[in-house]
Amino acid sequence: MAAHSPHRAGAGTDAAARDPRPIAVTLGDPCGIGPEIVLKACADPSLALPLRVIGDTGLLRREAARLGLPMPAQVDSIVELGADLPVGRIDPRAGDAAWRFIVHAAHLALRGEVRAIVTAPIAKEAMHAAGHDFPGHTELLAELAGGVDVRMMLANPELRTVLVSIHLSLRDALGKVTFDNVLQTIVITDTALRRAGIGRPRIAVAGLNPHAGEAGMFGREEIDTIAPAVAAARARGIEASGPFPPDTVFMRARGLRDFDVVVAMYHDQGLIPVKYLGIDDGVNVTLGLPFVRTSPDHGTAFDIAGRPGPDGRGLASAHSLLAAIREADALSAAAPRGL
Repeated sequence: MAAHSPHRAGAGTDAAARDPRPIAVTLGDPCGIGPEIVLKACADPSLALPLRVIGDTGLLRREAARLGLPMPAQVDSIVELGADLPVGRIDPRAGDAAWRFIVHAAHLALRGEVRAIVTAPIAKEAMHAAGHDFPGHTELLAELAGGVDVRMMLANPELRTVLVSIHLSLRDALGKVTFDNVLQTIVITDTALRRAGIGRPRIAVAGLNPHAGEAGMFGREEIDTIAPAVAAARARGIEASGPFPPDTVFMRARGLRDFDVVVAMYHDQGLIPVKYLGIDDGVNVTLGLPFVRTSPDHGTAFDIAGRPGPDGRGLASAHSLLAAIREADALSAAAPRGL
């Protein structure tokens, strides 16, 4: 797992030697950069791993010809999308296809046919336009896995954060800062990091309010909700501490290495610090699933999808997708039954 972990993944770890099953890679939204970065990742000579691409063979062939790249060795062709699909725009056909790719990959993982899933970016608006009302990958995968309780972790080589709530408005997210939700997030985080090979994870819990409430002057959530959840986690033997002021706790985890992970109260509180450090090395990991799932730390990038680039190979970088594949490789070796 990223961020100073004993399971920092590399190109071709010995996981593949112990487990010959491929890693499933979904194509994401076909109108975005997903097809381009999947082809680039599959063609990367440093990635000595078996991959099973979930997508559309015809679309991949057209994109491979445009980019001058080879076709992946193994493709599950789930849909047949016409050549008239608009590049760089929202389209319900693309949203439906992206949904089908995810569902197929999840079923493969639940049947044990693949050892991890890596998902290329989707356009939530396109998926909603196709009638699939899920806020994102995380919530859809949780339902496909039987309604399990999951959390999003974003990680790079310097910092990990786990979120109490994910894709909600800020007003709704505040209502999710409850004793049970905070405690369960700490427990899920501790379990996942232990399975990934960290013997006793040091978990910092961020406050919700400025200065963690300043002893109740700026709000009582820290006193009434977050601190009791931290105490309950510690009573279970979990090395959790806080709540800490949100404007400094991430620096303590990154720079001073005081903590292995920070539990954040809502989406932007936890994701802005990681994304500010750089998109290319960021990996999204879903905790709580019965299989390993990772994804790159960026979106569909409609603005550069299909553009040729100076070398004719397109403008999209596969760096973050490669990081997600390597992380899935390492995590599936450390925790083959999920995090």
